[in-house]
Amino acid sequence: MAVPVVDPSLNSASVGVEPVAADPPRRPRRRPARADVLVIGAYAVLGVLVCLNYWGDVQHRVSSHLPTDHSWFEWLFAHGAYSLRHLENPLFTARQNAPDGVNMMANTSLLGVTLPLAPLTLLLGPQVMYALYLGGALAATASTSYWMLSRHLVRSRAAAFVGGAFLGFAPGIVHHANGQPNFVSNFLLPLIVARVLRLGEPGRWWRNGVALGVLVAYQIFINEEMLLLTALACLVTLAAYVVQRPRAAWARAGSFAAALGVGGGLALLLAAYPIWFQFNGPQSYRGLQGGVFHSWGEDLVAFVTFARDTVAGDEAVEKTIGLTEQNTWFGWPLVLVALVALVLLVRRSLAARILAVLVVVFAVASIGPKVRFNGVETGIDGPWAYVPDDLPLVEMMMPTRLALVVAAAVGVLLALAWDALAGGGRPPVPAPRSAPADEQVGEPATPTSPARSRRRWLRPVGYAAITLALLPLFPRPLPAQHVDPPPHFITAGEWRPYVPAGRTLVPVPIPSNVHGLPTLRWSALTGQEFPIPGGYFIGPGPGEQGMFGAPNRPTSTLIYSTMDAGKLPPITEEDRRRAVEDLRFWRASVVVLGANPREGVLRELMTALLGPPRRVDDVWLWDVRGLV
Repeated sequence: MAVPVVDPSLNSASVGVEPVAADPPRRPRRRPARADVLVIGAYAVLGVLVCLNYWGDVQHRVSSHLPTDHSWFEWLFAHGAYSLRHLENPLFTARQNAPDGVNMMANTSLLGVTLPLAPLTLLLGPQVMYALYLGGALAATASTSYWMLSRHLVRSRAAAFVGGAFLGFAPGIVHHANGQPNFVSNFLLPLIVARVLRLGEPGRWWRNGVALGVLVAYQIFINEEMLLLTALACLVTLAAYVVQRPRAAWARAGSFAAALGVGGGLALLLAAYPIWFQFNGPQSYRGLQGGVFHSWGEDLVAFVTFARDTVAGDEAVEKTIGLTEQNTWFGWPLVLVALVALVLLVRRSLAARILAVLVVVFAVASIGPKVRFNGVETGIDGPWAYVPDDLPLVEMMMPTRLALVVAAAVGVLLALAWDALAGGGRPPVPAPRSAPADEQVGEPATPTSPARSRRRWLRPVGYAAITLALLPLFPRPLPAQHVDPPPHFITAGEWRPYVPAGRTLVPVPIPSNVHGLPTLRWSALTGQEFPIPGGYFIGPGPGEQGMFGAPNRPTSTLIYSTMDAGKLPPITEEDRRRAVEDLRFWRASVVVLGANPREGVLRELMTALLGPPRRVDDVWLWDVRGLV
């Protein structure tokens, strides 16, 4: 999640105070305390809870919300293990979409995770690794957010715990945990943001730049879209800071520019070849056909709606608002609390003012080309109506995902609000002399001061309001569904005599973005030992524009239409000739049909095309080595 904060050297005792002539006093480096360990343990338990339904039968369950993406990411873990085991280039694979292959850099390949965890994948299998990593990524993001908040922004560990929990387990993040672990793998983003906002430190431009360059380069191999959102959030944050503190910004501009140059240069150096490969390597593409994602804007009512996977959520609400990504879905209590917190903090807190700018900018930007209200697309143009579908960098973005920055801003705001409440009973930290009076959060409170009297009742009310707003958003275990295991013929390796080196196994149905995802799991759960045609990916289509899956060939189209109709169409000699041509193109050696709801009609189809099959173990098999 793109975590927007202000200068990390600030804390809530002097929130937003930025001296003009001198640096604020640096806080002493803190060692991890028992409280930190307990916080991380709590996040880990929450991560296990979110994935609980998978652990009930981890070998045979996938996301019931996005079973296709779940299967794809299981395949990705197997890809990382295969690449490491065979010392192959992980940026490209020919284990699906044979013989053309797949450009892994041009897809959500999660290489920064699957390669380091390859030994565990080889040991535990991709199903276990998927569930283990999913919960771990949620907890890790919450933990690094807690570290960033507690070390750089707030004094209260409880405030950092609340903010970290929201940043790691916000409704929009948990929604993406339904089959999209790349969007919950945000544990580097708080570190990147903290480093960006320290680039102006005098005398540390080299170290800060190197650290930023390494973090950015690594994030490229986890999720480039979230990195882009983070960069946009940092850009807006810095612009808001410059407007409000122009002299301080100018004083730090030299160090900032030098550090940014070092960081950008190092990141480019480390990631230059993979980025070139992404846009110019085999099976690369240019954008997506028709800007398919640009219509996915956030519904205005979604901001005050409870997300499906929270204790207050209801699956039925999706029928009203629509099956869109739930990137905000805060519920009305949290929206109300956030607005009140902004009103109370914005006058005296630079951080709160910057967060307010982020909320407004990215909430508006997430609306999309048309304003949607309670599931109805109005005739009012949204900001994306003026964004070309083929604009570089943003051509594949969904407007609704910009709302993830709003979620991050709310998480930081909750930490600031809790910390402001907690700071009432502590001795105030004196603000720098150059700080304006309206930036002073704490006054030297005495037992009889009006401020102390107000805080006696404000603190419990504030704590209760934040807690009650967050309780309905407590995540529920993700919904899961049963998936059949691959045939014994596949898992026992009985396919080996039929698939020599350089040839493919053609599963029926052939995997695609709509059909045949169970057959893609045959590849994932056998360590990708045999290549298959088709698959679940984005590759080049007509005019080099990206399209989902491989371009259909006559035989794959015939298979899919037969599945959809549930009956055998008339088969001609031309169909048989094309089937042989397609098998030659795929370099097929054997065609395999396992258990399938459409098994009967698919067997009739393949028999009409290729002749009678053989029953081997628990599959129907056509040995086509003599045909091709």
